[in-house]
Amino acid sequence: MRPSAARLLDEAWRSLGGDPAFTRRVSFTGRPDTLPARLPVTELALATAAAAGAAGSELAAARSGAGTTAAAPVTVDSEAAAIAFTSERHLRLDGSPQAAMDPLSKFFACADGLVRVHGNYPHHREALFRALAITGTPADPAEAVALALLALPTADAEKRVRAAGGLAFAVREPDEWRAHPHGSMLADAPLLTRRRIGATSPRRLGTLPARGGAVPVLPASGVRVLDFTRVIAGPVGTRTLALLGAQVLRIDPPHLPELPAQHLDTGLGKRSALLDLRTSEGMRVLDGLLADADVVVTGYRPGALARFGLAPDELAARHPGIVVATLSAWGSTGPWSDLRGFDSLVQGPTGIARIEADGDERPGVLPAQALDHGTGYLLAAGVLRALTERQEDGLGTHLELALARTASWLLRHYDPDEHLPTFPRRVAAAGHLGHKVAEQGRLAYALPPFAIEGGPSDWADAPVPWGSSAAEWW
Repeated sequence: MRPSAARLLDEAWRSLGGDPAFTRRVSFTGRPDTLPARLPVTELALATAAAAGAAGSELAAARSGAGTTAAAPVTVDSEAAAIAFTSERHLRLDGSPQAAMDPLSKFFACADGLVRVHGNYPHHREALFRALAITGTPADPAEAVALALLALPTADAEKRVRAAGGLAFAVREPDEWRAHPHGSMLADAPLLTRRRIGATSPRRLGTLPARGGAVPVLPASGVRVLDFTRVIAGPVGTRTLALLGAQVLRIDPPHLPELPAQHLDTGLGKRSALLDLRTSEGMRVLDGLLADADVVVTGYRPGALARFGLAPDELAARHPGIVVATLSAWGSTGPWSDLRGFDSLVQGPTGIARIEADGDERPGVLPAQALDHGTGYLLAAGVLRALTERQEDGLGTHLELALARTASWLLRHYDPDEHLPTFPRRVAAAGHLGHKVAEQGRLAYALPPFAIEGGPSDWADAPVPWGSSAAEWW
């Protein structure tokens, strides 16, 4: 039996440490099948978006002095959520679509099964070619990769590509994933983990006006967020914090450019700076930013940024009251904790691709990159709840999230008797898109999936070009 969005929200809210009664302020509207799938994807989208909206409402109430009993109601519409969870498909720059997967980012046949690889980023494509001994510039890169992988067992393909620095994961059945050491570890793991860290700090956010005026209430106004995330999940989370009023400064290393369309889609409301932390000047600038930061969000592999002083406990020791959110593909423990991964890759080995095939020999996919988007909204919710708690006791929080944890949560609600609807109805984007003139051109983009009564309905600012901002607060 499919769980309701309300049930999934209750589960997510408990994992966030929230008062169970608070979710009664959330209402869901719209039809139940806007993201049709065998797994409860529409319900996950509604629940995670609702968690972010509820956490924003809670923080605004805590800052108004009226208390959470006077918190604003939150509404999540299923059509708005479907558009938001497929935001990359609706992005337009001067009228032109921007989303496109690389021809190498797909499933390929191996000698004994299927493997999912990834080639959206140039360095991942180059690693794939090195691993498969593909030289020069093949006339048809996908065909060259297909021929090379067809001669390899899936286990060898995974090993070779990963050793070269690329991404490859064999497609597994759900029971194979449950028997896998990493899958069995996550089977009953919590959706996310949270712990209070550091000493008590006097740092508090200022008072907000009560809702009802002409100006939208911004729950996260005055919050400063350092955003060390890439691709979708982390940037969606920090984009949500920017929507609610936070100053979000995204930091990227100059040697790892972001895909332009991805940055446009997730850069709304933020600024974007380049900072080389491998240099003494970069570390000096980082120290200055951290001194005034309320939140640090990282989206690299576990421990990858520790050498720059960004490990959660070290941050808490130096900056009491700070909120740290760490996001990864597979989590910080277990045999796959050091592996890279993206939503599309996590779907393969966890059994999701087989479930969504619905009996077809070809692997299926979720109707949206729901692991990315859902985890992003959970991240925003966790940060907002941590800020609410800091208002009361001055303590910081470390939140840990992973795409594979979200996948395991979704799989726990798998009903083998559930099948895809024969003719899923398409969701019309009209009414769920925003429009801004950015430096890059005329932009159309998906609006937020939730509405807080008296809160913002759109981002204040268009995305700036990648790396165009000064590495400083404003």
